[in-house]
Amino acid sequence: MALRKLGKDPESPSGGSPTIYLDDVKDTYLVQGLKVGDAERLSVMELPDHETVVEIPRRMVRFFLEVQRGEDSDV
Repeated sequence: MALRKLGKDPESPSGGSPTIYLDDVKDTYLVQGLKVGDAERLSVMELPDHETVVEIPRRMVRFFLEVQRGEDSDV
């Protein structure tokens, strides 16, 4: 299977997101989060038309770090 769920935000009020996945075939991360629509913040980014920005809480960086150590979180 290509997608591996690394973890959900343990403090999410609904328990549904944000979520971080690893695509072990493409060797990329997929991030489910709130779509950023704030024009002021987007204006300082060099964002091509075919890309978007999602936002996740800082506390979720630990899921990326766990992969670096070779651990699975599957929260």
